[in-house]
Amino acid sequence: MALSPPEAPYPAWLRRLFFLLLVRPVLALILGVNVRHPQHLPRQGPALVVANHNSHLDVFVLMSLFPGSLMPRLRPVAAADYFLSHGLLSWFARRVLAIIPIERDSRPGRRDPLAPVEAALDAGRIVILFPEGTRGEPETMGPLKHGVAHLLQRRPGLSCTPVVLRGLGKALPRGEALLVPFCCDVAVGEPLPWDGDRRRFMAALQERMAALLAELPSSGWE
Repeated sequence: MALSPPEAPYPAWLRRLFFLLLVRPVLALILGVNVRHPQHLPRQGPALVVANHNSHLDVFVLMSLFPGSLMPRLRPVAAADYFLSHGLLSWFARRVLAIIPIERDSRPGRRDPLAPVEAALDAGRIVILFPEGTRGEPETMGPLKHGVAHLLQRRPGLSCTPVVLRGLGKALPRGEALLVPFCCDVAVGEPLPWDGDRRRFMAALQERMAALLAELPSSGWE
């Protein structure tokens, strides 16, 4: 499977139009998104934003939190085996979302999966990463994979901004195509700096995200 280069050209106007005319009206009128501490979001790159992952809506909500002027600098990380699996989805993922496609298999000899993420950071992008690695059960946060710690170890001057989302796994659960009107909540944490130790950093990140989740009201569906 051919992956797009980390800085493949895409029309910024198309992304802005898509979010202005479709994503933001849907979030405002059908779902409703309450955001806590949006001031912690990065306003320039390079920067790393990490979030829990329950739904395909997650990336749209996260990207919509940023002002339109930053839209061209946002690069969400996504699984190549899913988003590049067929023509229309691949076109949308590349040309509108401008994903950084990552290969999830662990076959010997594969290229460094973090290389395109590093290239995007080096280009001054704001990278959105889901460290659980896949969509989990609604309202349940799984263990975080250590890719984020490896990135920060290679770029120790960076920090990561943790974000927790609640309700999107109910609004559009995994395997479902029908959007359910459901109020969703987002909490943005203060940037977490790299402390030089992978295990200690990941424990701190998991703890920070659990604390953010505890700030949010219960969905009432558990």
